[in-house]
Amino acid sequence: MPASITDSAIYRNLFSDDASAALFTDSAEIRAMLLVEGTLARVQGALGLIPETAAAYIDRASREVQIDPAALGAETATNGVPVPGLVAAFRKAMQAPEHAQYLHWGATSQDIVETAQALRLRRVLAIWDERLEALIAALGRLAREHADLPMAARTYGQAATPTSFGAVVAGWGHPLLRHRERIVTLRPELATVSLGGAAGTLSAMGAEGPAVRAALAQALDLTDPGHSWHAERDRIGAFAAWMAGITVSLAKLGEDLILMTQSGINEIRLEGAGGSSTMPQKQNPVGPSVLVALARQVVGLAGAVQGAGIHRQQRDGAAWFVEWLTLPQLCISTGRAIALASELAARITPDAQAMARALDDGTGLIHAEAYSFALARHLPRPEAQARIKALCQEALAERRPLPELVARDFPDLDLSSAGGLGTAPAEARAFAASVGV
Repeated sequence: MPASITDSAIYRNLFSDDASAALFTDSAEIRAMLLVEGTLARVQGALGLIPETAAAYIDRASREVQIDPAALGAETATNGVPVPGLVAAFRKAMQAPEHAQYLHWGATSQDIVETAQALRLRRVLAIWDERLEALIAALGRLAREHADLPMAARTYGQAATPTSFGAVVAGWGHPLLRHRERIVTLRPELATVSLGGAAGTLSAMGAEGPAVRAALAQALDLTDPGHSWHAERDRIGAFAAWMAGITVSLAKLGEDLILMTQSGINEIRLEGAGGSSTMPQKQNPVGPSVLVALARQVVGLAGAVQGAGIHRQQRDGAAWFVEWLTLPQLCISTGRAIALASELAARITPDAQAMARALDDGTGLIHAEAYSFALARHLPRPEAQARIKALCQEALAERRPLPELVARDFPDLDLSSAGGLGTAPAEARAFAASVGV
């Protein structure tokens, strides 16, 4: 098994997401950091903090220079951050020491790394938002089409009362609507410029420091927090928590699909299911299983990010390194989960006959609740419930249908409400309408 499964030629298609992963490559990070350095010089030149000629030269060079990631490895291992090596390589590549001396003026490594990260996370959220929109719409169509398709609702793995498949789908979709709404808050929080200087005071930029930060934020279309936030990790913590939340919601869909495709239940047909190396009859729910596995991984990694929120003093290298070790993988796994859920939503076909068999297994026990409430119109509810419970036990012991026993003991009881779906169809249609399908 390779150390990085998302970079593996064997496992990448199973667990990785190319669009998300592309934003966490060495080249993507270097390109983003160069963009920040060039833009910083440009705004500093406009404010008179560094010569405008030097600022223009640095800005242009930041878009043209090519830096080999491998060339930064040795210095990063020594310095703990890639920026000193990047700045040295950039200055060398510029071949203009009179201008290069103004590169990285008054900033610190964390400013460059985290502003570059903000640019990439903004793009990550945009990709995921588009995917979530498509996934929610697909679930909305599925809920609308099967709003009235009856199936057994199960609690603790046991048949409980009737529901509809459309309502089950709506239950998958409702949390995704809320997660998507939270992106509206997450986006500006993550897309926040970092510019505080060595210890968060912008002292090297003098009185112009706040103006430089504001101008840098505007030039990069990022939020200006109005202060340094090197040791404020709540934004990243909230993002990690959001990723844990959405992958858990997607894993709920995955768990349900695993159970609904289980031998003996077979209420769902899942197109493109995986095969076995030795058992030709098998159609393994590989995609749903990946959703569950990814959620468990993301929850664990998100916990590490929460722990890294305990950030000592004005900067904490150890805590920051934990974010480096976890955040890229969190994003790649979350991106894969959203993309995979969209693929699965298009491959789900309910089996109405299998669902009907679970509803009418010959015992009629699934209607016990309806019978007890019907009887409670004529008897005190505790007594009604006890009478129906006794009939359920008799039905199991003697293998007789519960409706037959109820009709025997209460021949005048109106049982017309038994088998109803309650609010399930309406809830399925309401979900579909809420997503515009």
